[in-house]
Amino acid sequence: MRSHVEEHKAWRNCQSLMKQKQHIEVAMCKQSDQTKKEYRIHLTAIVDCIRFLLRQGLAFRGNDESMSSSNKGNFLELLDFLVDHNEVIHKVIKNARGNLKLIAPTIQKDIVRSAASETTKAILDDLGDNLFSILIDESRDISVKEQMVVVLRYVNKKGQVIERFLGLVHVSNTNALSLKIALESLFSKYGLSLSSLILKENCSAFYIHCFAHQLQLALVTVAKKHVGVALFFNLVANISNVVGASCKRRDILRESQIAKVKEALQKGEISSGRGLNQETTIKKAGDTRWSSHYDTLLSLLSLFPSTIDVLEIVEEDGMSLAQKGETCALLNSMQTFEFVFTLHLMKNILGITHELSQALQRSDQDIVNAMKLVSVSKQRLQAMRDDGWSSLLNNVSSFCENHNIVVLNMNDTFQTQGRSRRRVEKVSNLHHFQVELFFQVIDQQLQELNNRFTEANTELLLCVACLNPRDSFSAFDKEKLIRFAQFYSSEFSPIELLALDNQLENYFIDVCFDSAFSKLEGIGDLSMKLVETRKHVVYPLVYLLLELALILPVATASVERVFSAMNIIKNRMRNRMGDEWLNDCLVTYIEREVFDSIENEQIIQCFQTMKTRREQL
Repeated sequence: MRSHVEEHKAWRNCQSLMKQKQHIEVAMCKQSDQTKKEYRIHLTAIVDCIRFLLRQGLAFRGNDESMSSSNKGNFLELLDFLVDHNEVIHKVIKNARGNLKLIAPTIQKDIVRSAASETTKAILDDLGDNLFSILIDESRDISVKEQMVVVLRYVNKKGQVIERFLGLVHVSNTNALSLKIALESLFSKYGLSLSSLILKENCSAFYIHCFAHQLQLALVTVAKKHVGVALFFNLVANISNVVGASCKRRDILRESQIAKVKEALQKGEISSGRGLNQETTIKKAGDTRWSSHYDTLLSLLSLFPSTIDVLEIVEEDGMSLAQKGETCALLNSMQTFEFVFTLHLMKNILGITHELSQALQRSDQDIVNAMKLVSVSKQRLQAMRDDGWSSLLNNVSSFCENHNIVVLNMNDTFQTQGRSRRRVEKVSNLHHFQVELFFQVIDQQLQELNNRFTEANTELLLCVACLNPRDSFSAFDKEKLIRFAQFYSSEFSPIELLALDNQLENYFIDVCFDSAFSKLEGIGDLSMKLVETRKHVVYPLVYLLLELALILPVATASVERVFSAMNIIKNRMRNRMGDEWLNDCLVTYIEREVFDSIENEQIIQCFQTMKTRREQL
């Protein structure tokens, strides 16, 4: 049997061992908490760097990211800058090793994907169960890939019209079926419903071309349908390319124009003044930009003699026979009556709708104003067709005489260029230029506008106009508003249509006698005021009508901005960006306002969740 002393000694040893174990556990726990804290500081610093690059649309990677590189790329250089200017971050990151550095490209992409995911989630949370429309367009990126852009348009809880970029999808084909499949895939990804947007699948969905795009497409259609106009715009593009091909040619054009302006001022042919006589280059036209074609024609008219001077110099001093031959052909084509006639004709046609095109590019444009502008354009085109021939012919003839171009006799037989004369019916110059060119081009423009503003769409939009609050709701028409509701049978049941009749009566009397509604400028202002005064709760059916009117797309400004952003993000130096990486960068860049509202903690939690799921696979 052990003595009492031995037992006491054993007990003390046991107590010491227990205390030592507890000390180790406490030390390990403290070390674990410190590691977590340092990891969080490190990860937050990484997220801050990524936030900055995403907001500015900058590239992440560098050509040489080695430790000895003098420029390791934007991400690593920015992280180094942050480390050098923050002692806490410096201590944490400098002690990190291997994968704990969190600088691998895959980690960068995962964090960007988390940021984009949280941004899109915030947009969808704001959308909620509200009605929405979509704006879709496609364009080629720098690597010649067709990309479809989808923008949501909805009315938020404050009654404001909101347009948000939802996503970008690569499509191999741009026909309607391919776009629909791509759209279904995108909607499925975000849990949205497509059934209320396709006209053939739902009688309550109305496909309204964005007005700005309607006019742009009208121009493209004319160029395709009329050979003469198509050839003319091809020549204008070639002239612009040749004249603007080098700094030397632009300088020659500028100097020639300055000399001609000085001479004209001395002769009193033109007047001087602020902002006058400043055109010194021929602007290039975009394929689907109506106003850019108009600007190109204006600059060509203004710089016509100076352009001839530049082409003559290129023809004489060309570096090759091919270049000289091309320039000679352009000179011959430019100095013909037909070219000058088409130049003036298209300038006049595009000038008629120029203000309309500019107005429709504004994101704040509403349908009421748009319909008025469309009507004005149609009336002016018709007036030009009826009474504009003589003045156009006089202007063309005068221009030709001033620039030593042969003026054709309208009674002579028209000489066809480029086709066998035996296969072409002989007609007079008057018939060709008036009937085959002047009348046909204007008729095609009018027909195009009429086709794109169909009877159903026009009636729908005219009904919308009755919601306009201007001039004490003078446009209010109860019967038209009920007709507007009938277009959306899935939203308004027969019983609700009966209730809408009485609700409209009460609503009209209420807002007309409420001073808060006396100075509203449009249906957008009306929507916000109804929410502000809580009348959207009192008149829910009227507010639903207003919401349906507001989500109809009017302009393509938001989509155009996405394409502009795409050219910034995926540029010549970043032309190998993948589609998912491009989409994530675009979401955070375009929707910066929403992105800024996302806390770092949300991005970190999403990143950690993504990382955990990947480890479990």
